[in-house]
Amino acid sequence: MKSLHLTNAWHPKSGGVRTFYLALMEAANQHGHRMRLVVPSDATRVENVGAHGKIYHVQAPRAPFSPSYRVLYPHRYLFPGSMVHRILKEEEPDLIEICDKFTLPYLGGLLRVGLLAGVRFRPTVVNLSCERVDDALAAYAMPERLARAFSRLFLRWLYFPLADHHIAVSDYVATELKAVSNGHKVDRGVWLGPMGVDYELFSSAGGTNACQEWYRWELEERVQGRRSSRLLVYAGRLAPEKNLSLLVRLMGVLANKGEQDYRLVVAGDGPLRGELEADCECVAPGRVHFLGHIASRSELARLFAHCDLFIHPNPREPFGIGPLEAMAAALPVVLPNTGGVTMYANQQNSYCADPTPEAFAEAVEQVFKDRARRDQVVQAALATASENSWAHAARHFLETYRVIHAQVQGRQCSGPQPLFISTREYF
Repeated sequence: MKSLHLTNAWHPKSGGVRTFYLALMEAANQHGHRMRLVVPSDATRVENVGAHGKIYHVQAPRAPFSPSYRVLYPHRYLFPGSMVHRILKEEEPDLIEICDKFTLPYLGGLLRVGLLAGVRFRPTVVNLSCERVDDALAAYAMPERLARAFSRLFLRWLYFPLADHHIAVSDYVATELKAVSNGHKVDRGVWLGPMGVDYELFSSAGGTNACQEWYRWELEERVQGRRSSRLLVYAGRLAPEKNLSLLVRLMGVLANKGEQDYRLVVAGDGPLRGELEADCECVAPGRVHFLGHIASRSELARLFAHCDLFIHPNPREPFGIGPLEAMAAALPVVLPNTGGVTMYANQQNSYCADPTPEAFAEAVEQVFKDRARRDQVVQAALATASENSWAHAARHFLETYRVIHAQVQGRQCSGPQPLFISTREYF
């Protein structure tokens, strides 16, 4: 089987979608699955990955709302001779997966009905949802109420009908699709495809030698802390959709309580960095240090292993690879009790709280007040992370592709089953 995947959510150095597709390509090579990936880039080139993988980098302009990313617009696939069009004709994949909501899904619709000029094959078309449209629009383009209304119309009449079937990274993301799924001419399934974690890397990053102790001392010095300070860490993009103001307000609450010295290390970069630095210096002066982007996963794992607690502020996270990585590093995690993180996070393996600074502050304090419970939570978190390794997640995706492709061809096939199947009745 050969699959071809297209996405605009590709960052040259980091990002959850990039991490996922590289892990998927590694699994594809191990299982003899021929995989092609098309991504926007600064220049057009072809990258061979193992015996069965290939990445097509296609030159594309920067995204208007997030310039660290680039966008493949429809002219790249609509016209014969365009780059993506040539790739499709050359590869003729059995299955095409589109991980994008705004500029690429129309390609799948055209292929399904045989209207893409010059293309004579009919692949299975899958849309992969790694985020919710309403949350993305509310974060970047319009008020929340308007974003909810617009997204329902867009998903029902444009996005959902363009694919044969859909995969969502979490129940939270799938809920948006379920609301618009019924009343179409064709029944479609929505499968769950959770992301994963490099468990071996993150679980083995700690140590007790002098070099490791020096690393902790350096962190404490950067945040102007002391040996008794508790080091909190956040890792992720500093972008509007991440609800990062909660971090600022949390540090203000903890600083005002004064019962324990808490310091925050922020690993990541993005358009909100300058604003966040200024807000933190105003609310909790000297208590927050911004490391910037950490390109090496090994260095990120090392950072986690030498902090005391991971903070994840986003109540609308589609899935949340970062908290899962922290779990693998045996780091207690404080996160919201809503969103895609609830696919794997619960009160047994993490500290779930309402996404308010007061509730988060109480959860942070509980981590250090009850060591016995903290140890139990960490052990449960390690088990959860182990069960959600990239090897397991990628294998699940490959199996899901196989099942979906068989169904589109009219064959029955054992394997993963859909979360739900739409009906032609409109409710």
